Amino acid sequence: MSTIRDYANSNYYDDYGTDYSMYNESASSFLAGLNINSGSGSGSSDAFSISDYAMIKNGSYKKLCKAYYAKQKAENAASGRDSSQKLTSMGSTAGSLAKSAESLMKDSLWQKKDIKTKDPDTGEETMTQDYDWNSITKAVKSFVDSYNKTVESSGNSNTKDVLRSAAWMTKTTSAYEKTLEKVGISVGADNKLEVDEDKLKEADIGTLKDLFTGHNSYASKMNDKAHSITNAAARAGGTYNSSGRYSDYLSSILPSNIDKKE
Repeated sequence: MSTIRDYANSNYYDDYGTDYSMYNESASSFLAGLNINSGSGSGSSDAFSISDYAMIKNGSYKKLCKAYYAKQKAENAASGRDSSQKLTSMGSTAGSLAKSAESLMKDSLWQKKDIKTKDPDTGEETMTQDYDWNSITKAVKSFVDSYNKTVESSGNSNTKDVLRSAAWMTKTTSAYEKTLEKVGISVGADNKLEVDEDKLKEADIGTLKDLFTGHNSYASKMNDKAHSITNAAARAGGTYNSSGRYSDYLSSILPSNIDKKE
């Protein structure tokens, strides 16, 4: 079981790990959450006044934000719920997996191209028709990296729908394990993937296309479950947008504890 680490961007997160870009409440809302009167004089706890502005300017607002979200984080931990930050992180990471799977599924990646090669001894350049193995390798490595981060971030979730989709994702990968090994991709004991670049570049192109192209391919199934994770995290965190899809934010990647293979 891996140790949870926090790679939050310090430009967006404070010492409590709070992402202020995710929130759009006024100072009075925070004060109300802390059972403190805003002192606006309007009789409404939701009113925003000159005194609120003064608190923002002198730094009191930031301190209240820290206290408010520290309290919220503690309450979520006590109740066993995933925090908004954690849900956003899981959704964002899975969103990256969906994008990398979609990149692998593009027809243009699997078409032969004019490849220029240069003889190291004579310096003579020749043009041949071949697959762009450098681009294919880059796309596969990006997919593997995103997959591993999704396994980490989703595996420590307390949200059932996220865990269910992550478990389905790793089970599907196990079902494809022998085929993946043929193209240089191995499945580790922690359910993460590893790429052997040399073996990948020597792999049968037909096997690669079967894995990564088409609506019923391995990449397509990973894309579907990545979207399921983002949507599950969005529902739990209240971050659906008007089109019913996940609202993407800058976020950290939180390693996790996902069940290991037996």
